[in-house]
Amino acid sequence: MEKKYQPQPINTQDIELPKELVALSEQIAKNVHEVWSQGRMTEGWTYGPQRNESLKEHPCLVPYEELPESEKEYDRNTAQATLKLIVKLGFKISRKD
Repeated sequence: MEKKYQPQPINTQDIELPKELVALSEQIAKNVHEVWSQGRMTEGWTYGPQRNESLKEHPCLVPYEELPESEKEYDRNTAQATLKLIVKLGFKISRKD
C-alpha cells in the first residue's frame, strides 16, 4: 500500500516578528544560501546559466546579492518561518551585548 505524505507544519500565522528578528531573518537567509552554495560546490557543482544535472551547473551559484529576488524571497521565507516557529514554541531570541 502506498503512503501519501501529508505535510503538517505548525501554524505560525499568529506570530508577528519584531523588526529586529525580521532584520535577523535577512542575515539567516544569506547564510542559508552560503551554506547551500558551499555544499553544492563541494559536490562539484559550478555556475551555469541554466540548471543542468549532468554537468552539475546551477544558475544560483552566485553571491546572495546577485540572486534573483524570487530566490532571495524563498530563503527569506524559510528564515522567517523558522524564527516564527522558535517564537511560537516559547523560546526567546536575544542579542548578547
